[in-house]
Amino acid sequence: MLSVNKLEKVIELEEQLRSEYDGKLEEKETEIKRLAEKQAELESTVARQLETIAEMSAKVAPNQRTEQLNRELTNRVEKLQEEVSELKKRSKKLQKELAEERAENKTLKQYDPARMKKNLDTTKKKLAEKTRANELLQKSANKARGENAELQRRIEELEAKLAETDENPQSEEAAA
Repeated sequence: MLSVNKLEKVIELEEQLRSEYDGKLEEKETEIKRLAEKQAELESTVARQLETIAEMSAKVAPNQRTEQLNRELTNRVEKLQEEVSELKKRSKKLQKELAEERAENKTLKQYDPARMKKNLDTTKKKLAEKTRANELLQKSANKARGENAELQRRIEELEAKLAETDENPQSEEAAA
């Protein structure tokens, strides 16, 4: 009896579990069917899309070459633009360096030995000419001073004689 009771309890438990899980199993089966239908629908969509892609591939093949060329040309243009901007930068840098070199060259030309020697020779000649002219002017100035001094002495002598003659007529008049 004991085992019959146990069997009944097991059967009862089985029925209870079956009733409890039957609803869940039916829901899962329904969901599985729904998902299977959705999967079939998606597979048909994928098949249609593959057909469309195949059709478009046939139509797009000539355009692909054009697009490829377009991409290549775009890349070339971008590289050339980069190269041009790089060359512009380099050009500006070289112009600055050229200006610096010109300034340095100008500074160095100021101290050009050949030109400086030529200028020195020219300056020496001018100095020699001016020295000669100065010596002549000094000689003539000394001569003029000497003549002036001699003339001053003569004037003094003449003034002295005049003063003597002026005194002598007075003394002649006093004597007379």
